[in-house]
Amino acid sequence: MIRILLADDHTIMRSGLRLLLERHPDLQVIAEAANGREAVQLAEEHRPDIAVMDVGMPHLNGLEAARQIAAKMPDTRVIVLSMHSDESYVVRALKAGARGYLLKDSAEADLVDAIKAVRDGKNFFSPAIAEVLNRDYMSKLERQGVEDSYELLTTREREILQLIAEGRGNKEVAAMLHLSLHTVDTHRANIMEKLNLHSVPELILYAVRKGVVH
Repeated sequence: MIRILLADDHTIMRSGLRLLLERHPDLQVIAEAANGREAVQLAEEHRPDIAVMDVGMPHLNGLEAARQIAAKMPDTRVIVLSMHSDESYVVRALKAGARGYLLKDSAEADLVDAIKAVRDGKNFFSPAIAEVLNRDYMSKLERQGVEDSYELLTTREREILQLIAEGRGNKEVAAMLHLSLHTVDTHRANIMEKLNLHSVPELILYAVRKGVVH
């Protein structure tokens, strides 16, 4: 059973999401919040597996609530619901500790898949988000007149890029690929240098753009 906290200031939206989720016997909505501060309090009280957070909530916005939940309760994984598809919001959500980013108009189609993916330790983004990020990335490459840096990566580096983007730590990657931790650290540093990336959120966004993760 996956235990879920829903946080949205619109009662109708929360009711719709609850109905959607409770069609699935392995999903249980254990609490609902109408603002960000209440969401943090309920997360501390109930320790849900997943918190589904609207971005625009009163008293405390969804991104700041996500940041507090991720810091206080790292075992509670956060999925952000938003109307915004531009990259700045996605970056802010990832930096706040969110593991999924869904556009509200795709919640009905994607929320259940997102919850299960995030519960399994992966990241999940609305398909429309991936399309926007990839389109922006390709147009940026065209303007700069440069080739796609993904082609610079070795096969092993591409494997490691995907696993890191799925939310796996260096130790887990090392165990999965039967490599030493030092070797994974080296590959990771090479990936960041080749792609000119400076943080894990940037790496995740890059992987989404390339269709490496969804």
